[in-house]
Amino acid sequence: MVDVLVWVMQRRVVLSERAEWLRKELAEIDAEVARLEAAEVVFGQFADAQRAGTADDPAMAEEFERVTTSPGAGGMLLVPHREDGMDASVLPADYQAIMKIVAAVSEPVPAKDVSVKLGRGTTPGQVEPVRDKLKRLADRGWLHRTPAGRFTARPLPAA
Repeated sequence: MVDVLVWVMQRRVVLSERAEWLRKELAEIDAEVARLEAAEVVFGQFADAQRAGTADDPAMAEEFERVTTSPGAGGMLLVPHREDGMDASVLPADYQAIMKIVAAVSEPVPAKDVSVKLGRGTTPGQVEPVRDKLKRLADRGWLHRTPAGRFTARPLPAA
């Protein structure tokens, strides 16, 4: 009986250490995803400017500088922590779309439903990126996450 207890304790310690390592790895992956999202925004704006013929415009150069030094660039927060007086307009467009979907429903919504309303689908590869964004919004105070893993809108703070 004592051997089983010792084994359980040792196993718990090993799994706790592994969980901590995985949390650190996940944090690194989240940071990389944020950098890639920022790059996607910058390159999208540049492609739009090239199509419009304004890529070499000095005003575009200033805009490029603003975008590359704004939240989301170089590891800065793409989704800011919610503070008094902030509304969803400070969020990137894809996060604003998610906020609109969650705000439009009266009960907590699962990530799968949000993914479908965004036109992405229900496979894990389509739902998990949406779930990550929902979690990020909840972690930064924009949404509330229920114990069941569903999401609800939080009322806007008083200005």
